[in-house]
Amino acid sequence: MTLDQGSAAGGPRTLGTATRGETVPTVPPASKAARETAVDVAALLERGRTLASPVLRAAIDRLAPPMDTVAAYHFGWIDAQGRPAAGDGGKAVRPALAVLSAEVMSAAPETGIPGAVAVELVHNFSLLHDDLMDGDEQRRHRDTVWKVHGPAQAILVGDALFALANEMLLELGTVEAGRATRRLTTATRALIDGQAQDISYEHRDRVTVEECLEMEGNKTGALLACASSIGAVLGGADDRTADTLERYGYHLGLAFQAVDDLLGIWGDPDSTGKQTWSDLRQRKKSLPVVAALAAGGSASERLGEILAADAKSSDFENFSEEEFAARAALIEEAGGREWTADEARRQHTIAIEALDAIDMPDRVREQFTALADFVVVRKR
Repeated sequence: MTLDQGSAAGGPRTLGTATRGETVPTVPPASKAARETAVDVAALLERGRTLASPVLRAAIDRLAPPMDTVAAYHFGWIDAQGRPAAGDGGKAVRPALAVLSAEVMSAAPETGIPGAVAVELVHNFSLLHDDLMDGDEQRRHRDTVWKVHGPAQAILVGDALFALANEMLLELGTVEAGRATRRLTTATRALIDGQAQDISYEHRDRVTVEECLEMEGNKTGALLACASSIGAVLGGADDRTADTLERYGYHLGLAFQAVDDLLGIWGDPDSTGKQTWSDLRQRKKSLPVVAALAAGGSASERLGEILAADAKSSDFENFSEEEFAARAALIEEAGGREWTADEARRQHTIAIEALDAIDMPDRVREQFTALADFVVVRKR
């Protein structure tokens, strides 16, 4: 896929020059119906969190000390000294999707809870390991687990969360639980593949747009695809229905990651909980960077020269804010920022259109659409 082909697939695209703290512009017309029904996304997210939280806490209580305490810190339930805390446990998009997907089959939302918890455990397994591999010292405005409790605990607790995820499903002992577990393990393998690709790309001078989208589809799209179908599978959905819901979730994941890539360069640290220009500091080949390098033109060529020199620099860790800001400006001038925002909207449209292939209650369809809208308009 060339940059022009990617843009054409989503129709006309415009995005003015923006600074940190702004939002992704209006989502596509496909979501108009959901906006008009005024779906309360905050309530949807809170429902997923509220239903999943007690089961998630009970699962964490199964862990042997000190892993239970380390996991509780990671989830924001306690502080570094072990005192109760009201930390930010994340947006809870995946639990919300898992619970909602059960309602596609007219099942009770509670049917999706084991799937919601299993997906959340896998997601947090990946966060614990990713933070360590990427050297990230902050997540959700707090020190990461490896920074507080050490690398060994980050690895062990991550492994334990992955094992717990499979336990949560398999102990149900149903045919549907077995099918859900297979989908979760397949998604987890893709997620790990994506992380491996992400790491390898950091050491390459050039990565194609196609390679970047494949990596992000694995790293983010696969688990969101699973979250979007797992409740329906537990509710008895056939493979066609589950596969279609996974298509929605996969493209939603690509939209989600495209917005995250924008946040990784231009995000406001007060909102993201990470350093300024965080992805540039880690030399990540994220979509804005890859798109800018593929665009051609003087800014693209200059960016390529600078990034190639950065890869050989022995002083990279000591670069100033101004030096990273200059690189971000070149990415924007070359069109990488605009292309990525457009790609987020394009993937959003594909996700919404996938829902047309499934019969489901109108209310459930509107809620799926509203959650997709939320992903694309997150602040950056």
